[in-house]
Amino acid sequence: MKHPYLPKLLFLLLFVCAGFTSALAQTGSVSGRIVDEKNQGLPGVTVLISGTTLGTSTNSDGQYSIQNVPAGPQTIVASFVGFTTMRRPVTVAAGQNSTVDVNLVENTTLLNEAVVVAYGTQRRQDVTGAVSQISEKEFVKGQVTNPEQLVQGKVAGLQVTTGGAPGAGSEIRIRGGSSLNASNDPLIVIDGVPVDNIGVKGASNPLALINPNDIESISVLKDASSTAIYGSRGSNGVIIVTTKRGLQGEKLRVSASTNYSISEAADYVDVLNGPEFRALVNARGTASQKAALGTSNTDWQKAIYRTANTSDNNVSLMGSIANVPVRVSGGYLYQEGLLKRNDLKRYSGSVGVSPRLLNDNLKVDLNLRASQIENNFSNQGAVNSAVFFDPTQPITSTSSEYAPFGGYFEVLDASGNLNTIAPRNPVSAINQRNDRSTVNRSIGNAQLDYKLPFLSGLSANLNLGFDVQRGKGTIDVPKTAGTDFNRGGVKQQYRQDLNNKLLETLLKYNREIGGAKFDVLGGYSWQEFQNKNYNFDDLRADGSLFQPANKTYDNKTEFQDQYNLVSFFGRANVNIKDRYLFTGTFRADGTSRFANNKWGYFPSASVAWRLKGEDFLKDSKLISDFKLRLGYGQTGQQDIGINYYPSLPFYTQGVRASSYVIGGKPVTTLRPDFYSADLKWETTTTYNAGLDYGFFDGRVYGSVDVYKRDTDDLINEVFVAAGSYPSNGGLLNVGSLTNKGVEVITTVDAIKGDKFNLSVSGNATFNRNKLTKLTTSDEIERIDFLTGGINNFDGVGNGDIQVNSVDYQAQSFFPYQQVYGTDGKPLEGVFVDRDGDGAITVADRYRYKSPRPTAILGFSSNMSYGKASLAFTLRSNIGNYVYNNIRSRSLYVPTSGYNRNSTPEVLKTGFTTTSPEQIQSDYYIENGSFLRMQNITLGYDFGSLVKENSNLSLSFAVQNAFLITKYSGLDPEIANGIDNTVYPRPRTYTLGLNFGF
Repeated sequence: MKHPYLPKLLFLLLFVCAGFTSALAQTGSVSGRIVDEKNQGLPGVTVLISGTTLGTSTNSDGQYSIQNVPAGPQTIVASFVGFTTMRRPVTVAAGQNSTVDVNLVENTTLLNEAVVVAYGTQRRQDVTGAVSQISEKEFVKGQVTNPEQLVQGKVAGLQVTTGGAPGAGSEIRIRGGSSLNASNDPLIVIDGVPVDNIGVKGASNPLALINPNDIESISVLKDASSTAIYGSRGSNGVIIVTTKRGLQGEKLRVSASTNYSISEAADYVDVLNGPEFRALVNARGTASQKAALGTSNTDWQKAIYRTANTSDNNVSLMGSIANVPVRVSGGYLYQEGLLKRNDLKRYSGSVGVSPRLLNDNLKVDLNLRASQIENNFSNQGAVNSAVFFDPTQPITSTSSEYAPFGGYFEVLDASGNLNTIAPRNPVSAINQRNDRSTVNRSIGNAQLDYKLPFLSGLSANLNLGFDVQRGKGTIDVPKTAGTDFNRGGVKQQYRQDLNNKLLETLLKYNREIGGAKFDVLGGYSWQEFQNKNYNFDDLRADGSLFQPANKTYDNKTEFQDQYNLVSFFGRANVNIKDRYLFTGTFRADGTSRFANNKWGYFPSASVAWRLKGEDFLKDSKLISDFKLRLGYGQTGQQDIGINYYPSLPFYTQGVRASSYVIGGKPVTTLRPDFYSADLKWETTTTYNAGLDYGFFDGRVYGSVDVYKRDTDDLINEVFVAAGSYPSNGGLLNVGSLTNKGVEVITTVDAIKGDKFNLSVSGNATFNRNKLTKLTTSDEIERIDFLTGGINNFDGVGNGDIQVNSVDYQAQSFFPYQQVYGTDGKPLEGVFVDRDGDGAITVADRYRYKSPRPTAILGFSSNMSYGKASLAFTLRSNIGNYVYNNIRSRSLYVPTSGYNRNSTPEVLKTGFTTTSPEQIQSDYYIENGSFLRMQNITLGYDFGSLVKENSNLSLSFAVQNAFLITKYSGLDPEIANGIDNTVYPRPRTYTLGLNFGF
């Protein structure tokens, strides 16, 4: 069958193809890489062909490509906030690609840089509060497994104290703590979702579940004018984490990175070795102690530590699919701890989609990130045991008396039974324990921002988010383990579910009238927190029931706690001629934690004056930026951990040991708990004065802030009169405290050249904390609250070494004053009779020093020459003191029923007493000031070695490179100021490879 129309159709098709080919032949393409002054790729740079609608944005490595560019002379225009717009001529050849690389130079003071603040962004020049933002290129490099490590030492006013174990929790403080018993942790917001800080069982650090490689920037909000819009959750500052996402018009690009690290113990606690300890015992010990000596020379610390390996691998796909920005990433981290049998595995993934719909009037941001962590916890009690265990004994023994302990040496008494007061074999404590957990976390949200058509400048925003955590684990200890020998081993399991739901709606309105710009928003927020625990009976290793006296639940018992926050908030920004800036916020928070005082009201106001815009400074060549800021505001606090119902009457089930038999069945009793129906919000009032400056065409820039924070109605743990409740006390609004401080940050772009660039940055924080009230009435005499528990010779609690007192810093040390002999050595058991009553009593203790540093310093530098780069970060604490609980237990007791190792301190002092007074001597309180080289990173960018538009870079980093301190212990950086053997921070060497195409 013939088709008469087929020849015509073929002719038409050939004609169209020929025309299309002819059109293509008249166009070409332009590609290249946009870099900064340090030769680092800049993502998100807008690249246009001047005079046309053709353009794109650079990817994560600064690469761009524009297709179908008309042949002939063209001009490339590259622009990016914070950088000077650059224009580059290019002649496009038909059917060919032209390469144009552009170096962007930062503008004078980075005033146009977008800074992430609460519920949006602002130009840096418009910010009236104390806000610091650290972007990806400024992050700490090397083996960084937790997000908070990215900004350690980088932000004035921010103190991050991390642990040494994989996934260990960090203490994060912004401008010192504003509370005593409520939380001092800042609010953390991840892509618009405020997350819960309490953590889930099985995870040492909830932030460890977030992959740092997914983070684009971190903003730290420090004063009330920037945090008050978060109301009840902003008292301790706010950290806003913004993750990476695709860019509209960007070609799809794959980025992959792998880092391999080796970690080692930077130092060990200095203890006596086998021969030294034998000499000590033979010189001072009893006959039984001498007989108990072994013939070995065991270094117990080296027996429990190892050289640890870490592998961190990440891959991401970022760009646009059908003009919809997309980013997908995946990561796998395997991290070994220094302590044997301690490791962490993290699997993480994220998806971000940001379509623009309805002619770009509807912006949609969909974010989902999930992670799973598998923890293998070692028995950290081995860290302490390794310091004090007898070095003359072997790790294992073939003697039959140690067969019940799996062949591990253990200290026995005269009857051949386990000596219960002696330390346990640290190697056995690790090897004969299986402690594992699995934790899953998912954080996601959907944000819709719609420009309402009936009023220009008005938009509506809806944010729906969630943060779900699931933790579970098991602990198995065989009956042969010395740590649990007398209880027949252990079989435990635990489980916890945390659910955090968020709904926020707000309206934004922007308008410019004359020389004034108005930015107003108002909104509503609802957040629900659920905490569900599953309790299981403890079992012996053989499966039989082990019911300690304090357990009150049966197998399969579960219970759920919940609290809600409801809020209304608003903010108004006014900008007059880019010189006079005003910001006002207000938030009303309602919490279900409080019965009679549910609502708290938190206002703030701030003003700024940009003097650089005035006529008398406008043409100044010396001063490139000068802005004065003043702020005032109030924030609240109701975060008291897992105590969700402190203002409601509750009953607690009694223990089985106190149950009554009714009808032939045991029935446990109920007892009333302490509660206060009038419990209300802590309130923190903050005053802030700041100065932003820039000199020499922006080569030198920074800020200075002076602040004062007064916290009233402290939620405090107090004691009540005997007989009032079965418990000794509970939470009441009692007391007040204040923090005063100064923050300084300066950056100097010392050298800007075609090849060589050098910039340095330093920050300093000076903070003073003082308790101003600890009673409900001004007429009540002074009351001191002891805190800071310490251990004595046998590792048993031996009182408190710190105190909370009015007119002193919180947790100030509270020791006896040591007396010294003419030779300068401390006299055992001799202390200053400070009250002159002729006896040494508790009244002779005095307030002495503080674990809080008087100054926190950070210093960093970035240098590049061609494709090579070098960066480092130094951190320092000055004026912090540490109670050395290792030294205070460094004594030899001749009457002891076992041999216990000590540090060389025992050879100097000859102490033999275990009295509380000697343990609580100020002799053991040392200056903990230090200087730490946090990170050194050397990198080289090879550029496009493999294929065009690809990038390959290599880096080598050393973390915790050195520590300079006069502190005699292992490490003076301890959150609470009490050194009772800590998991050591490793020294880590990391080789990194990054590849993109």
